Amino acid sequence: MTTYFVSRHPGAREWAAGEGVVVDTVIAHLDPDVIQPGDVVIGTLPVHLAAQVCQRGGRFLHLSVDAPPEWRGRELTAADLRQCGARLEEYQVLQKITQGVALG
Repeated sequence: MTTYFVSRHPGAREWAAGEGVVVDTVIAHLDPDVIQPGDVVIGTLPVHLAAQVCQRGGRFLHLSVDAPPEWRGRELTAADLRQCGARLEEYQVLQKITQGVALG
């Protein structure tokens, strides 16, 4: 079992270390093909990648942050993340393939 922390943000990596999150590998981008059953992926992923992690038998822990809108696009520090209540929340994401989805 491998625990991956996926982030290109130094503040997020610093936050995780400060919170005692133990990981085996820190990576900037995830290749879902490397995920094995029992692996843990921590970070903020696009939903299709989170679904692939779950489909391959991994666990996905989302780094949730309640940042104010005016902070969007800004590089957040570990202190900023703590101020915004950063936390890890586990999600099980299931991809449902449909044909001709109608909206409305």
